[in-house]
Amino acid sequence: MSRYVGPSCRLCRREQTKLFLKGPKCLTEKCPVERRAYPPGQHGQSGGRPRKTSEYAKQMREKQKVKRIYGLTERQFRNTFEDVTREPGVKGTNLLIALESRLDNIVHRMGFASSRKAARQLIGHGHIDVNGHRVDIPAYRVAPGEEVRVAPASRELVAVRLAQEAATRGQPVAWLLIDTDKAAGRMTERPTREAIPINAQEQLIVELYSK
Repeated sequence: MSRYVGPSCRLCRREQTKLFLKGPKCLTEKCPVERRAYPPGQHGQSGGRPRKTSEYAKQMREKQKVKRIYGLTERQFRNTFEDVTREPGVKGTNLLIALESRLDNIVHRMGFASSRKAARQLIGHGHIDVNGHRVDIPAYRVAPGEEVRVAPASRELVAVRLAQEAATRGQPVAWLLIDTDKAAGRMTERPTREAIPINAQEQLIVELYSK
């Protein structure tokens, strides 16, 4: 399955909730999911008798929502789930922790990119260093204590500066220590479920993949 390249707001409308795929713009713009509170497509406004949502449909929608928030393909998302099933602990929590530990998510959380999509582009173009070494793999899993920084030659990029300015208006997560002046940060600890600001019912994803 190829990566989705269509309108981001269409995905929000499909999930009937804001996924914040466009970064700060989602906070300032009038979101289409609020103006058109129905799914996209020719059947989005179709009336008729409402149908009861099955358990499978609930599980599928929750999986699609989380997958789209982090911008992964189906294969990437499924592989991440299979990786965490071999780890001790609660599978659903481990899944979210693994997704939050991805380098593209960390770069976005630190405010060096306006969205996870923009973070993947920065990483792919070699603008991000981990512990002083260039890493161009967005799926790289950052470990506690590792330093993530924008490469010195890339700190004045317009995209990075604008992202940092917008990030000052937000609230950083507690498990990241950020030095805005140096465009660097560090994961201080492995995030807990309570510290991950994602509205998700991850147990539904576990049930879906455990069938």
